[in-house]
Amino acid sequence: IMIKEKQKKIVIGIEKNPDTLEGQASTKNVFLALGSNLNSKFGSRIQNLEIAQLMLLSSGINIVDRSSYYESLSYPNKSKPKFINIVIKVKTIIKPNILIKIILDIEKKIGRIRNIKNSPRVCDVDIIDYKNLVINKDKSSDLIIPHKLAHERSFVLLPLAEICPKWKHPKLGIKINQLINNLKVSDLNFIKKI
Repeated sequence: IMIKEKQKKIVIGIEKNPDTLEGQASTKNVFLALGSNLNSKFGSRIQNLEIAQLMLLSSGINIVDRSSYYESLSYPNKSKPKFINIVIKVKTIIKPNILIKIILDIEKKIGRIRNIKNSPRVCDVDIIDYKNLVINKDKSSDLIIPHKLAHERSFVLLPLAEICPKWKHPKLGIKINQLINNLKVSDLNFIKKI
């Protein structure tokens, strides 16, 4: 009950949410990008992403914010089915090397088959930023944080900017609005909020 009361105070502006304080825009948070361009046994692309979020919650990962859904052309082969993407902000004490194992398990449960790189898939979950850390390669999982292509992808940057407009790339040190300005016009023309 106390948590609900505190959240209500934050919503109506009586109390400040610590996440909105200056200097904490991304340092304490974890951002995950979710995408789907195939239906699964659970249903549509959006239902796949909803199921993935429920599975994250049941794994002890607290979702504190999420973007709108965005539809974009498939990458890199634009003739494949269109993707639905979302970025979520989560709070967790789970370490990155364990978090990636949870994510891979969730993808598998939803029905992802990893065979051909960038092939159509029912669910894809990427760690975009983990508490502002830079991990060049984790020994146990080839994990790279921040995601090595996040700064080049409109389907990551636009939803991320929606929920964290002050985000700065942990490795490049470039603010998200500049990263979006650096995108090709064609990348921006083929993505839409839905």
